[in-house]
Amino acid sequence: MTAPRQRRPRLLSLLRRPAGPRSRVRRRLGAAVRLGAALLIVGGVYTLFAPGTGASATDDPAQAQAVAEGRELYENACITCHGRNAQGVPDRGPSLIGVGEASVEFQVATGRMPLARHEAQGVRKEPQFTRDQARQIGAYIQSLGGGPTLPDPEAVPNLGAGGDPARGGELYRVNCSSCHSFGGGGGALSSGKSAPGLEHSTDRDIYAAMLTGPQNMPVFGDNQLSPQEKADIIAYIQNLQEDPNPGGWGLGRLGPAPEGLAVFVIGIVALVITTLWIAGKS
Repeated sequence: MTAPRQRRPRLLSLLRRPAGPRSRVRRRLGAAVRLGAALLIVGGVYTLFAPGTGASATDDPAQAQAVAEGRELYENACITCHGRNAQGVPDRGPSLIGVGEASVEFQVATGRMPLARHEAQGVRKEPQFTRDQARQIGAYIQSLGGGPTLPDPEAVPNLGAGGDPARGGELYRVNCSSCHSFGGGGGALSSGKSAPGLEHSTDRDIYAAMLTGPQNMPVFGDNQLSPQEKADIIAYIQNLQEDPNPGGWGLGRLGPAPEGLAVFVIGIVALVITTLWIAGKS
């Protein structure tokens, strides 16, 4: 009576074994279908809500002309280092896909690009292109891969307009002064690099630098510093450039330590000269 009872579980297990691999295959197929559907949904949502990059260039004739002129300038001055279609050249220049027109305008309009030679960082010099030509090159790079953009200068001529210098000073001291010093005079960094002074920077240069983070500078996106906060910082820097030094010679506004050292050295030298003059007279 016990033998048939022992055979039934074995028979049931033999009957159930083929169902295991099939169920695993079905689960994998189901997971693959769900994953594909999720990717299609995410891609569709991104296509609907993502900002356009190069498609808008063909809709606006003026923008299309700027892209065409920027491409001509690029192929004459930039293609050697950054390659065709801005994909970069090994050991010469990085890819520009996705850097955006804001980065291009900053680098070209401030004379940092084209580089005279490879150094620790590109330094500001007399630009080879006008601001309009820099924007045209930026429009061409923007059409290739998108990226951060600057407002139209005709629509927003002064990016610091409406900014609060007092609030901008607080934001500047927290986010910028550790590299650019409290007075915007700049300072030395590691590995032969430096944070440039801001005395010659325009409001578009400052805004573009905050958007793109050139060289050692971090990127301050709108989730870190809102457009209004960027305008506040620009208003503060503009106020620094326009506000005279109430104490006289500011020594580049490098801070109290250089000023104190200069006063000490000049004072000691003046005392020594005065003492020698008095001794000679006596």
